Amino acid sequence: MEKEINEEELASNDGKGGRPTYISHGGRVIDVSNSPLWAGGIHMGRHAAGKDLTTDIESAPHGTEVFDRYPQAGRLSRRAVIETHLPATLSRFLALYPFFRRHPHPATVHFPIVLTLCTSFFSILYAATGNSSFDQSAWYCLIGALIFTPVAIVTGLLTWWVNYAARSMFPITVKQMLSIFVFVALLVLLVWRLIIPTPPTGLSIGAVLYFALALAVGPAVLVVSYYGGALTFPLEKK
Repeated sequence: MEKEINEEELASNDGKGGRPTYISHGGRVIDVSNSPLWAGGIHMGRHAAGKDLTTDIESAPHGTEVFDRYPQAGRLSRRAVIETHLPATLSRFLALYPFFRRHPHPATVHFPIVLTLCTSFFSILYAATGNSSFDQSAWYCLIGALIFTPVAIVTGLLTWWVNYAARSMFPITVKQMLSIFVFVALLVLLVWRLIIPTPPTGLSIGAVLYFALALAVGPAVLVVSYYGGALTFPLEKK
């Protein structure tokens, strides 16, 4: 008969201070103490040992077959995710509807990424050709990006809180700082054009500053998307 391991015992085997490294998935408690990828009780800088990772594995770049490489320590005596940082009602809701744990942010973040890149792209075309239709396209993309960026920021913060307990992480810090920069830059561009509706032309200081800001948001949002992708599909470190 398999040993039953309760949540407190699972949490105590967190791989720290020489303790065993246990994780749980689908009711199985797996001993990954011998895995170099779980050194110190942390996997890829984001997953902590001593917890139920049933939901987390859904977004991993590998399947559950990796758990078969390690011995099974027992079975989790009561199926529940240990999420002391969440209100009980929210924790139960996410257990019933795991879709809302990770999907809201990926479902909304693509809009500001694409629209912000298009703002930069059409601004480049306008600066190169002087064709006002490109400036108008950049203007519409700017408005769309400004609408969706706060939505992506809010869902990102919610995902960070729910899945990572708002833990300080370098990729998330970079994403947050650049997201704020992108939002502020887009807002400045919008206000600029509302005050001066005439499309910027020539090499005046105002035109150069406007285009520099319009072009800067493109690379910034690419860096944000890179670190977002690295969190979802982390590169395995040998």
